[in-house]
Amino acid sequence: MSKVATRFAPSPTGPLHIGGIRTALFNWLYSQNQKGSFFLRIEDTDKERSKDEYKKQIIESIKWMGINYVQDVYIQSKNIKNHTNIVNELLKKGQAYKCYCSEKDIEEEKNRAKQKKLPYIYNRKCRERKDAPKDINPVIRFKSKIEGESLLKDLVQGEVKIENSTIEDFIILRKDQTPTYNLSAAVDDKKMGITHIIRGDDHKMNTFKQIQIFQSMDWDLPIYVHIPLIHTSEGKKLSKRDKASTLEDYKKIGVMPDALRNYLLRLGWSFKDKEIFTLDESIEHFNIEGIGKSPSKLDMSRILSMNEHYIKNMNENDLLDHLTNYCKNYKENIDSKVEKIKKSLSFLKNKAKTLEDIFNNSQYLIKDKIQISSEDIKLLNDLSKKILNEFLKEYEKIENINKENLEKIINNLISSNKTNFKGVGQPLRIALVGSKFGPGIYDIILSLDKEEVIKRLKVIN
Repeated sequence: MSKVATRFAPSPTGPLHIGGIRTALFNWLYSQNQKGSFFLRIEDTDKERSKDEYKKQIIESIKWMGINYVQDVYIQSKNIKNHTNIVNELLKKGQAYKCYCSEKDIEEEKNRAKQKKLPYIYNRKCRERKDAPKDINPVIRFKSKIEGESLLKDLVQGEVKIENSTIEDFIILRKDQTPTYNLSAAVDDKKMGITHIIRGDDHKMNTFKQIQIFQSMDWDLPIYVHIPLIHTSEGKKLSKRDKASTLEDYKKIGVMPDALRNYLLRLGWSFKDKEIFTLDESIEHFNIEGIGKSPSKLDMSRILSMNEHYIKNMNENDLLDHLTNYCKNYKENIDSKVEKIKKSLSFLKNKAKTLEDIFNNSQYLIKDKIQISSEDIKLLNDLSKKILNEFLKEYEKIENINKENLEKIINNLISSNKTNFKGVGQPLRIALVGSKFGPGIYDIILSLDKEEVIKRLKVIN
């Protein structure tokens, strides 16, 4: 058998869908597991809907996920001549024909089918037509099989049969001489030597059409793997209109590529009871047999839990790099505060589920001047201000600032003011970070310079 070759072939007509990312991941992992090749192909033959911005976004997204492809990106529109050559071959073989039906005729047919509540199938009016009307630019249709059944041998879905009469004579070349999806996809898969086509099971009908093109050209068929779609938590097909449906939805809140890769790997694929996979483990264990037949539900809480795991267990220098890049792209440049954040990262990442959480936890270090909300200001009553003033007096006396010395001051304040730890800790946190929520009070104080602590406390008093 030839060397395994897989491909991911998105159309640049919108932001990359999370289902597309999973498809790319499965293709890449399988090719790596089999020591084969993975290609990225941009299917941009739809001139009206294809946009360069989406093409760029697709390429950047694949790289962000750590998915490497061989050679340059394969741009489908650059190979139209090859596609039209195959159309001409199909015409010569009698496997395609020119269709002169007007758009008005086709629309009327569709309306009649709709009224009868039947799926529209072209009536093959021009299939055996011999004359060529003048001044009419035809489309080219593939001459699909009419009788019998077609069989798809799928490594996930098993054997899938379909009546050939349900496959219409689909258009393979438009009036403007541009090829359509099914023709271009089949021709490019052949040209690129793709051995395994792994894609969503909503492509099954396209597969039956492409199989007929392969058979008409006497080409060896690739192996097909149709994976179930991703559904929402309510069990509906995930669409681009849903929240958290595109890769950008995850990047902008600070979900990291390794965490998303691990989550998507387990979304519809399993290996024993294992949940956490390093990249090397993902490649080592990935196989087609582990892909399930049922749709998987997207679970945002599980994604965040996975991201939290990676945040906690990642090397802190690597985590800091991720945080710096994230802030540069989605928040603000924090280069001047990196050293401060680095010293405090061990507690700033505590309970953080996203990079955005770490950014928010770090605000008191990033901002030179903190803002206290009107709600938190109300919590600073006379007793709170008295406690802050007493803390400041004792704090200024300390030469060696450490947790032990701070505990002595706070414990004395609790005792002398007949309050509890919250009674001291909450006003201190509000004064130093601008909110009653945030890291532990000892961590906050020790992460700030002595002069900065004094300055912030004096603002309150």
